[in-house]
Amino acid sequence: MRTKYAICLLFLILGLGTSQKDPRTEFFPKLEEKPEVIPAKENLWVFILAGQSNMAGRGKVEPMDTIPDPRILTINKTGEVILAKEPLHFYEPTLTGLDCGLSFGKELLKYIPDSVSILLIPTAVGGSGINQWISDETYRNVPLFTNFKEKTAIGKHYGTVKAILWHQGESDAASVETIKIYDKQLAVLFGKFRAEVGYPNLPIFMGRLGSYSKTDESWQAINSKMEDYQKTDPYAHLIQTKDLNHKGDFVHFDSEGQREMGKRYANEFIQRRTVVIE
Repeated sequence: MRTKYAICLLFLILGLGTSQKDPRTEFFPKLEEKPEVIPAKENLWVFILAGQSNMAGRGKVEPMDTIPDPRILTINKTGEVILAKEPLHFYEPTLTGLDCGLSFGKELLKYIPDSVSILLIPTAVGGSGINQWISDETYRNVPLFTNFKEKTAIGKHYGTVKAILWHQGESDAASVETIKIYDKQLAVLFGKFRAEVGYPNLPIFMGRLGSYSKTDESWQAINSKMEDYQKTDPYAHLIQTKDLNHKGDFVHFDSEGQREMGKRYANEFIQRRTVVIE
């Protein structure tokens, strides 16, 4: 009897035989699905997601975020085209969560022709600084700009790159020196992005940093640098995030914030359609 009791106690301590789930991954999709047909190149609009963790996604994935639409596609870690389900990013498997990509795609479908589908290309890596992107540093096992080039090539193979969605700056808010040159760094990096895509007027949509940080003054300084840069670049556009909430860590947007950010990127794209849609 004592032996049986001891075994049961051991199972409880170790968590063996229980059905506990990791709350972060509880609703992650179990299967990848491939589209029945990949649309013709002229009917596939490509959007590249780039930046650090608030673009890579740290929100909680919920069932609504895993319902695919046959017109919204993405790629997996081997570069295959699949139906988009959150999470889209796969570079940081122990950290990644809900990003704004699928929400962006679903909102955009409301405004674009029925003949057009969307391909979302994930390239964001949490914690990465803008100079690391410029200098193609390997960060968290990802060569940042090389990876961008490789994933962009996949997008160009299947469709036409229409815009880049960029959210980054939290890392650069850590020092006065990096804040001071952030607008100049944006100019350098966005020039490299556009050269790689092969479209000098490629629209780039920037998301402001949140307004909930314990270091809010430095984050708002980065936002001001984004505004300074935007004034010099007619093809760069800003979306608001100051009313969005964090998930409890004063760093990352919560799930509702991520979904709303995706909608705002989409609506800003549509508002600029005379510039961005060929």
